[in-house]
Amino acid sequence: MMLEELSKEIQYSFSKASGKGGQNVNKLNTKATLVWNIYNTKLLTYRQKENFKLKFPSMIKEDGSITISSKEHRTQKLNKEECMRKLLKMCKKAKEFEKKRIGTKPTRSSKEKRIKNKKLKGHIKKMRQEKF
Repeated sequence: MMLEELSKEIQYSFSKASGKGGQNVNKLNTKATLVWNIYNTKLLTYRQKENFKLKFPSMIKEDGSITISSKEHRTQKLNKEECMRKLLKMCKKAKEFEKKRIGTKPTRSSKEKRIKNKKLKGHIKKMRQEKF
């Protein structure tokens, strides 16, 4: 469902790509460039959009557009799918929020255990010393 709605908000453009493919690269437009506007999307909530901005600040232009390009594959279709895969991965990361850590104090037993281990290490080191 998200894929269908997302595809309505995306514009694609194609151009000649460099790299593998031989003469095919020089004569066909296989490089895919995807443009999507994060400010106009209805797929992400306000909080998710803010999280997207925090996680990918260099990807977002002033007008809110995000440009993703792919020229890894030899065909236009595969490059188009690769762009979509990258965008979906970014959206998925934007929907993940880090849990706020709640600071706790060490328990009584953990303090006792730490002191016990500390004394044991000290005792071991004391036994290693040569007595003159």
